[in-house]
Amino acid sequence: MNRQAQAAVLFLVGGAMLHAGTTSLYLRYVKAGLQPLLLAAGAVLIMAALATVWYDLRRYRATRQQKGGGEAHTAPDDGHGHDDEHGDDDGHGHGHHEPRISWLLLLPLFALILVAPPALGSYSALRAGTALQPPLAYPALPSGDPVPLSLVDYAGRAAYGHGHSFGNRKVEITGFVALDHGGTPYLVRMALNCCAADAQPVKVGLSGKLPPVLQPDSWLQVTGTYSARQAKDPVNGGRIPFLDVVEAKPVPTPKDPYDESWNQ
Repeated sequence: MNRQAQAAVLFLVGGAMLHAGTTSLYLRYVKAGLQPLLLAAGAVLIMAALATVWYDLRRYRATRQQKGGGEAHTAPDDGHGHDDEHGDDDGHGHGHHEPRISWLLLLPLFALILVAPPALGSYSALRAGTALQPPLAYPALPSGDPVPLSLVDYAGRAAYGHGHSFGNRKVEITGFVALDHGGTPYLVRMALNCCAADAQPVKVGLSGKLPPVLQPDSWLQVTGTYSARQAKDPVNGGRIPFLDVVEAKPVPTPKDPYDESWNQ
């Protein structure tokens, strides 16, 4: 691509990054904590595009002034019949054209701007092993009954703390539904380390008072009590704790569908 086309691509990439960073769209790609870096990178790309255009305009005006002043301007030859000022000439009056296929690089940008990709769901969750790790500590639970917890927090306390921190209190967790090949229902959140490319599932098995119909990828807010039942993840053998469901109700997909609490 020529310099003007490069500037246009830089401007579009930077604009797309700013668009994603100033809306909730960026949460489909990276964790919330990276928003400032995403915005900064978008601003830098736009500034680079504007600087490229300014540099080209300045060079063009300088060339016009030299020609207007009657000064002979001879561009250095590169040894192959091409000069610096007219880099697109082949020495025979024919210009070189950039491959048109290079403009296909813009397609991902339009996809980013026009199409919001769905968050990873049950298909990915059932094909990856649980990312659940032993918690470093078990902070005191917040007040209330039921206790609102992240799915990752409940899973860690249930799988490795054997439910001692719960007592007889109910808990409330939210996630999307996944059904394995045997029909066992799981409530899942995809845990992020950096971005959606490294997302891994944390799974909680559901037992007790379940809805008559469970639709994969639908989001549920589940209230229940600790269950001592555990299963092994068939993918990596990790622990999958269970929750005895008392009540389950559908909820809209959250603004941030990923869970970042597992590595904080």
